[in-house]
Amino acid sequence: MIGVARAARVLRGGRPDRPRLRRATSGHLRGDLPSTVVPAAHTMDLDVATLTDFLGSCAPFDALEPTELARIAAHAVVERYEAGDVVLDAFDARVAELFVVWEGRVDVWINTDRLTELPDKTEGTGGLFGYVAALTGAALRPRAVAVGRVVVVRLPADLVAPVFASRRGARFLAQEVWSTNQRAVGVPAYTLVDDLVAHAPLVVDAGASIADAALRMAQADLGYAAVRIAPGRFGLVTDASIRDVVAAALPTTAPVAEIMDPAPPMVPLGASANEALIRVLERAADVVLVTDRAGGLCGAVGPMDFVVSSTTAGAALHEQLRRATTVTELEHRYRGVPQLIGDLMARGLASSRAITVHSALVDTLVRRAIQLVVAAHPDLDVDSFTWLSLGSNGRREAVLSSDIDAAVSFANGMSADEIASYRPAFLEITQVLERAGLNHDRHGVSPVNPEFARTHRQWEAAARGWLSRPTEDDAVIKTCLLVDGRPIHGDLTLPEVARVFGDLRLHPSTMQVLLAISVDRPRTPRGRWRRKQFDLKRQALLPIANIARWAALSAGSPALQTQERLRAAASSRMLSAEDADTLDDVFEIVQRMRLRSQLEQFRSGETPSDTLRLRDLSSIEVSVLDEAIGEITAIQRRMANLARFVPDLRG
Repeated sequence: MIGVARAARVLRGGRPDRPRLRRATSGHLRGDLPSTVVPAAHTMDLDVATLTDFLGSCAPFDALEPTELARIAAHAVVERYEAGDVVLDAFDARVAELFVVWEGRVDVWINTDRLTELPDKTEGTGGLFGYVAALTGAALRPRAVAVGRVVVVRLPADLVAPVFASRRGARFLAQEVWSTNQRAVGVPAYTLVDDLVAHAPLVVDAGASIADAALRMAQADLGYAAVRIAPGRFGLVTDASIRDVVAAALPTTAPVAEIMDPAPPMVPLGASANEALIRVLERAADVVLVTDRAGGLCGAVGPMDFVVSSTTAGAALHEQLRRATTVTELEHRYRGVPQLIGDLMARGLASSRAITVHSALVDTLVRRAIQLVVAAHPDLDVDSFTWLSLGSNGRREAVLSSDIDAAVSFANGMSADEIASYRPAFLEITQVLERAGLNHDRHGVSPVNPEFARTHRQWEAAARGWLSRPTEDDAVIKTCLLVDGRPIHGDLTLPEVARVFGDLRLHPSTMQVLLAISVDRPRTPRGRWRRKQFDLKRQALLPIANIARWAALSAGSPALQTQERLRAAASSRMLSAEDADTLDDVFEIVQRMRLRSQLEQFRSGETPSDTLRLRDLSSIEVSVLDEAIGEITAIQRRMANLARFVPDLRG
């Protein structure tokens, strides 16, 4: 972030170039409320612009305009505390400030009867605490203690209170309150990646030989080496990449830069262990690099490091799936995934992140199933094809009810008979996934179907045919499937197919059909007494996914996840920033309800589905869903009207 970079320069003693904050002796504008803030050892000076940039990167302040942020920043106090200092104790008296962590970490307790136990959570850079007591004016909670040296920004509650009345602020409060209520006793809700870094990093120059890098890795007893590319930029070489060199009999005298991953997964200090784990799972990576705010390398963590973290139980299961030696073991291991996702939700992980973890574990299951099944067929080559996850799996939005939509793309030159010889193995893979608990697509979107098993060139030709004749057969449906496609095994770039759909904006007829799908409204009566159940997917999630896909394609964005697509397309001519934000919020809310419902169905022994019965919902939940569907319908109507009266906006 720009603000973080500027702040780093100031903290290192850089010469300020803007008017600076005045020192303050009171944490609030009025002296009518006593504060239990322990006096800091040092009050620090930061310029208003730097602090404004920083607050603008933190939720829920990121919803404010720069002028409003600057007004708040002008009244902020920046303080430094040493290890063990009590930054805030809001159990004994009322407070009028809330706090944002600028640098370092604070342990936070929210229950007075558990102050001798582990903290309820740990807040790192950008973390907010003290807002409940500050906003209510009551002696409620929390107690916050510095973990090492920490710098915090103290903000007057009466200035920031309006932030929490916004949609973004209300959403922040709802998520935090729910997480607090669901938090497991005696278990810290957030462990930071800082806690998992056990060794100093190993860094080699890009010109070092592969043999030299391997030797230094062995001497350091590390499974990786970071490769210095430029200041703040690193590549990565691992045991696995060096083994590939040896297996291929390639020269180990070549520069290590030739085999490194030039863009490895990275997280900054202060990131939650869950966030780092998600990066590992998404990339099927051996390690994730950890950097400080200035871009310096601090170390790396791998899947086994996460096992010690109470908040990343998914790491152990991920490793078990990766290392399963038989399909029976693989199926057995995966059946524990729904319980894991439920545990993560109970510990306070946001539903969107829990779904990302679930999708990553599905990817791991599919990859290992491919490896085990194909290995049992010596006449087949596991490297001859690319497996694409389609639909919600491709968008990393798979839940317990999601079907496994998939396709394969073979190397050019494979004959029809050679492709057909793989079909029995693909059927076996599908059966393994079904026995593990996944749903097979009933519409035949599977590599077992010859339509979804082609060579790269055949896929390219088929895609061009769909684009030129979007109204024929299932052309637009197949286009949507491939646009949402994500390779998870084999050639992870798949350039032929990507190039075709990268030019989708140049095909106005297809874009118009995609727009028509986006604004098509399910004919479902609104009002709680006019229906007996909700279909969350058909009535809410699918319309939003369709809008997001069309809008992102129109904006030229390669994003796959629905919420990322909405953010990428916000403020476009067809989708205003306000409408994109509304759809983002609705998608998050409905996905949360969907996942919770499916976890309850799973625990009850029922088959998870997208349908909620009216009698199982509270009045508030019914109202929320009714309002959500109304918001979607209104946005679809506005888009349809724009397309009708301003034809050049259609694509």
